[in-house]
Amino acid sequence: MLVLLILAGVILVAASVPGLWVRWVMRRYHRPADRYQGTGAELARHLLDRLELSEVRVEKTQQGDHYDPLGQCVRLSSDNHDGRSLTAVTVAAHEVGHAVQDAMGYRPLHWRTRLARWASAGQRMGVALLLSLPVLLALTRSPALLVPMVALGLGGLAMGVLVHLVTLPTELDASFRRALPLLEAGYLRPEDRPHARRILRAAALTYVSAAAMSLLNIWLWLRLLRP
Repeated sequence: MLVLLILAGVILVAASVPGLWVRWVMRRYHRPADRYQGTGAELARHLLDRLELSEVRVEKTQQGDHYDPLGQCVRLSSDNHDGRSLTAVTVAAHEVGHAVQDAMGYRPLHWRTRLARWASAGQRMGVALLLSLPVLLALTRSPALLVPMVALGLGGLAMGVLVHLVTLPTELDASFRRALPLLEAGYLRPEDRPHARRILRAAALTYVSAAAMSLLNIWLWLRLLRP
């Protein structure tokens, strides 16, 4: 049991490292807070209008920076919406990159959007099935009947990992094929370019951390269900 706990702790630390690095990078370049004249929201609005995407809105959100392809809206957290830091303008450009993908019919973005809807329901179903296993075993008294339930439950959890893996190339494309050329076309200070690249890399790798945590969750369930 002790070995299992130590192993789980090591895996948890390893899975957390990408997320910790992403948060460290984002916080580091939030200072100085007034590095640029315009806010993240103002830059996003300017870029969208310049790219003839005036129908895409820019809004403040409490749910994390993202682009909503269904609502055609770039949503920025308070710090990035109202901030004038390097992080604010870079993250804003990254989300505009997703709006460009959507306008161009970039298929991986559309696949991700469709998969995300199914994955959310699949993960909830998977957790519900796995939590209900003791009750089902007590009612049926047949461990063999639980095998397909376990498979369905773990399959539901695995859908989250699949979404994150599909998301990664979409994020890298938004960062380095869309946002970076926009920023380098006169919006970044020359000395900020390598730092902007680091922020864009962090924005893309957010989903690596999420995938690692999803895999850890599946591994823990497998250990719990092991006879």
